[in-house]
Amino acid sequence: MNFTDKLKHFKLVRSIIYIVVGFITYPGLAIINKIKITGTEHIKNLPKHNVLFVSNHQTYFADVMAFIHIFCAVKWRKENRLGLPYYLLFPITNLYYVAAEETMKGSFISRFFIMAGAIMVKRTWRAEGKEVRRGLDPSDTRKIEEALSTSWVITFPQGTTKPFAPGRKGTAFLIKSNRPIVVPVVINGFWRAFTKKGLTFKKKGSLLTVRFKPPMVIDYDAPNEVILDQVMDAIEQSKKFMLLGKHHRENNVATTS
Repeated sequence: MNFTDKLKHFKLVRSIIYIVVGFITYPGLAIINKIKITGTEHIKNLPKHNVLFVSNHQTYFADVMAFIHIFCAVKWRKENRLGLPYYLLFPITNLYYVAAEETMKGSFISRFFIMAGAIMVKRTWRAEGKEVRRGLDPSDTRKIEEALSTSWVITFPQGTTKPFAPGRKGTAFLIKSNRPIVVPVVINGFWRAFTKKGLTFKKKGSLLTVRFKPPMVIDYDAPNEVILDQVMDAIEQSKKFMLLGKHHRENNVATTS
């Protein structure tokens, strides 16, 4: 564990990072673009540990920052809105998020996001742009389990910003072995507003949506494949939703032509 990675475990360091990065990113989420939040009533009474948020993924960093802003706002008893970012002055600190190790390397700004609570893991099917099929790394599993034991954890089961990509079996393994409260989240608009890294704008004035669903009802004794299918349905990234999206687009084309 390097020095930067160690710092993220200190609440004071995490608070300072959230204040600095939060005030920098706030305009992009709530002024230059517009953010619409729904479902925060499902998260305001959750326990402070062993809660796993599962979400689709559209940028490397903007998605995560939106979650941080929302969780801090909820801590200040705001419901489905951010409002003025004074909530950053006393932010939530029992929060980690899972990030691919290769996306967090080689950038000065990425060090700040590591200190913001990144749990860096090796991708299970991609490394350095090449297809690599390998099993779940036990050390990565331990890091996530340790974080769940004390905090909330955000994970992106697809491990990529590509829509409707297959989910990672490691997500189902974590759910089955740790039995956390699992809260699905569906986001949209980030791909339109930001570049892939989520640090620069692609289209200003975009609508960003973040929708929290009720905690999932899960049979923890079910096979991993069943749990993963349930998660992918919950975050609306399964084949069923891909076909629904295609059907919707085709109907729109037929209507406008």
